[in-house]
Amino acid sequence: MAKENRIFPDALLEETGERKEGQENRRFKLTRDHLDRVRHIEGFPIAQDEDIINLSDPPYYTACPNPFIEDFVKEHGRPYDPDHDSYHREPFAADVSEGKNDPIYNAHSYHTKVPHRAIMRYILHYTEPGDIVFDGFCGTGMTGVAARLCGDRKAVASLGYRVLDDGTILDEKGRPFSKLGARKAILVDLSPAATFIAYNYNTPVDVRAFEREARRILDEVEKECGWMYKTRHVVDGKVQKDINGNPIMGKINYTVWSDVFICPHCSAELVFWEVAVDKEEGKVRDDFPCPHCGADLTKRTLERAWEKVFDRDIGQTITRARQVPVLINYSVGNKRYEKEPDEYDLELIRKIDESEIPYWYPTDRLPEGYNTEQPKVSHGITHVHHFYTRRNLWVLASVWTRFRRATESFMWISGQHRDLTKLVGVDIKKLFKGGGGPFSGGVKGTLYIPSILVEKPVYVSLSNRLRTLLRAARKHFSENVIAISTHSMTQIDFRDCSVDYIFTDPPFGGNLMYSELNFLWEAWLKVFTNNGPEAVENKVQGKGPREYQELMEKCFAEYYRVLKPGRWMTVVFHNSQNRIWNAIQEAIMRAGFVIADVRTLDKKQGTFKQVTSTTAVKQDLVISAYKPNGGLEKRFHLSAGTEEGVWDFVRTHLKQLPVFVEKDGRAEVIAERQNYLLYDRMVAFHIQRGVAVPMGAAEFYAGLKQRFPERDGMYFLPDQVVEYDKKRFMVQEIEQLSLFVTDEKSSIQWLRGELEKKPQTYQEIQPKFLRELHKARHEKLPELSELLEQNFLRDEAGRWYVPDPNKQSDLEKIREKALLKEFEEYREGRGRLKVLRTEALRAGFKACWAAKDFKTIVDVARRIPDSVLQEDSSLLMYYDNALMRLDE
Repeated sequence: MAKENRIFPDALLEETGERKEGQENRRFKLTRDHLDRVRHIEGFPIAQDEDIINLSDPPYYTACPNPFIEDFVKEHGRPYDPDHDSYHREPFAADVSEGKNDPIYNAHSYHTKVPHRAIMRYILHYTEPGDIVFDGFCGTGMTGVAARLCGDRKAVASLGYRVLDDGTILDEKGRPFSKLGARKAILVDLSPAATFIAYNYNTPVDVRAFEREARRILDEVEKECGWMYKTRHVVDGKVQKDINGNPIMGKINYTVWSDVFICPHCSAELVFWEVAVDKEEGKVRDDFPCPHCGADLTKRTLERAWEKVFDRDIGQTITRARQVPVLINYSVGNKRYEKEPDEYDLELIRKIDESEIPYWYPTDRLPEGYNTEQPKVSHGITHVHHFYTRRNLWVLASVWTRFRRATESFMWISGQHRDLTKLVGVDIKKLFKGGGGPFSGGVKGTLYIPSILVEKPVYVSLSNRLRTLLRAARKHFSENVIAISTHSMTQIDFRDCSVDYIFTDPPFGGNLMYSELNFLWEAWLKVFTNNGPEAVENKVQGKGPREYQELMEKCFAEYYRVLKPGRWMTVVFHNSQNRIWNAIQEAIMRAGFVIADVRTLDKKQGTFKQVTSTTAVKQDLVISAYKPNGGLEKRFHLSAGTEEGVWDFVRTHLKQLPVFVEKDGRAEVIAERQNYLLYDRMVAFHIQRGVAVPMGAAEFYAGLKQRFPERDGMYFLPDQVVEYDKKRFMVQEIEQLSLFVTDEKSSIQWLRGELEKKPQTYQEIQPKFLRELHKARHEKLPELSELLEQNFLRDEAGRWYVPDPNKQSDLEKIREKALLKEFEEYREGRGRLKVLRTEALRAGFKACWAAKDFKTIVDVARRIPDSVLQEDSSLLMYYDNALMRLDE
């Protein structure tokens, strides 16, 4: 490797030379002194120092906080210079549809994973070649893969872009938008398993040498352990013999195992496979008779059969669920056969179970947790080695011992790891009716042990995985400019304003317990996640919604600190719970970011649609947020709480929003340019900075109309509206946004949209309103007639219409007076508020904030249902900020 292409400077590294066939393999010394320098950083993993040192490949990757990252930033970063910074991007608003059948994506599974091809589109849009891209929840390192492939002409062209000879990249419509060139990446994750996978994904591979070595080891292991997967060939109950009179032996393709239960009526043992599986229909029956006493049974009514065995690995007698082999699929020559296990098979399993395994394997006890309780309770699985049949554990340990030092081996072995455990179930329909492999893959995101599971020979599974990995390695796995670190995102140990773009896919509430799900992988690595700062909701860890949000706020505060002003962050969000969305939104804004665009991923169509209601999250979201440049923050500090500060923010925010979005020949309404969302963003900007909001909604809407040109219900800067008009002229129609009507605020927004089309009578609008209304159970919603009277005017013909801004302001004052009167009842009352008017709470909180009466906000908030508080972004924002100021 040429000196000028090195990732780290010579002065930083203490080098020892080692050679691999066909490539240079540099390893640098990671010492205990290095570990002592970073041991204080949150999320330092749980492991012996020697195991961390052995796993690491410094300075590129360390299985602990990387002590060389600051040097990486100094070597490759471009210092932020506010006086000469001309960076500007609109939020990425195009559709992104990338499948998951790419060889790179499939080289290694993970609990959640964004395809690298999708990430490439964002990186190309927001960055220039050589920029530093950061992902603090990196998982398998797809952000790093994407950053490197931005310099691969073929990979970029495969996205549908055209690359000119000078490296200029043109979008699908032939417009230049980026330049060809690799970006540098910093990847961080709390999980040692995740960062090690990420390291493997972003490390060069000598494909031929790896394939040669892998196949040699598979052949060696099969010669040593192949006897464990042999079975006698049986036809019509008779053992088939060769011409010498010896039994013909077949190679096992897989063995099906079944739970054993006890009939609660007659106490007879029942093999679940025998009593519940309907082989003719290819399904598991919901109810079935006991073959001994004839009682009607369901799985829920059965009692599990347990057995006591001595576990020599931990020196204890354990109680485990009884499981027995029920079906063997095997091959003789090129033909496949099936049989019930016979005396030979049962004796073989007994012999293996009673034998000592001559290789190291992990025997760690499972930690206390949510996912780890599933196998403990259901099957008595308390330690890592219990997740494997004895023979699969033996063979896996044999492979691991032979290949554990090779970089690529972990990708190979751990990528297939789940299929080698008891987590893989059987697809009964496919098993008996055909139509693909009969393996279900188990319940993703859990450690659930199915009642009917499959055991696949280790070397057969690894041979199949090898083909997938080699396809990915030939396509990628080349040199990358990258630094990978293992610790919590709550504490990043490098300088402020040093990264150019952030792409992140963080954990969301209680969706997945990464530290628990990764425990099996990490047991083999001997380095474990320190889950103290893990950002999840987990009762065992003592973390609820509040703790989760506080951790996420710390993480996004660090993102804000290291990102350069004026730059962008993309957050991928997958959780259907409104309160989690509000917690994430609050954490992003509390950090100082301003949300500029939110789109939902339509998984069926592969397209994104804008979110107009943040209380109706049903699909994955992509959130675009920016860090305001220093100029806005300085000016706001001088003009905070004034009308001038409001309009300075609006002008700056409008500059960051997309001007025109076209899809399928239609213009799309840009939700963030509508008056009510501009108002919400303005209010949030003030509240998060501890400043009183100087005007109400009606006054704000009137000011918008006076200061900014309006088109199709959206507001623009003067130079932007010229561009919008030109592009709007080229399309025939505009795609309107759908609106979820759930409360008073969304009801008024919907009514405004309807009445802006044309004035309507009560009789005309009422049936349409009722069709759209989906009122929340806790909401005390005024009648439609009251909503109309408080927010709109009526002409002589009895038709309701939207008033001009001046009259709207008068109406708002009358309505606000009524809302504050109702809030006063909440303030003076006692006990829980089960049914309430959310708009009265919003108005009251706003008034208390202006009066710096933070205690009332906190007191009233604690009396409303926690679900209401967590699911309303406005109430949550006031409460969190009031609570913070009470604690100061």
